[in-house]
Amino acid sequence: MSGSDIAGLIAAGVFAVLVALLAVPIVKLGKVFDELRGSIRTLADGATPLLDEVTSTVSTTHEQLKKVDGIAANVSDATANVSALSSLVAATVGSPLVKVASFTYGVRAAWSQRSDGTKRSGRRSR
Repeated sequence: MSGSDIAGLIAAGVFAVLVALLAVPIVKLGKVFDELRGSIRTLADGATPLLDEVTSTVSTTHEQLKKVDGIAANVSDATANVSALSSLVAATVGSPLVKVASFTYGVRAAWSQRSDGTKRSGRRSR
């Protein structure tokens, strides 16, 4: 064996050791990828029922909001009706009631002047 043959054998041995040293991290990296694949599969299997539940919850919430919207519309209509009714009562009863109160005050004032025989001014002292 010559010197170049020995150098070739040494280089081949170093290369074999280098390949063996690099094979260990590559095998470990392969195991990490296998675990990652299993975790993703588990996550996907768990996410499907969760998405179904979220879809159901959103659908139910949407139905409830439709009901609340209907209730709010009915309350708005009732409020408008009560407002119109109170305006009608104020216009119908308010003005005649003020007139009746004024008339009764005038009758009382005239009656008290007639019974006293003295003329009273329109203002009373406090």
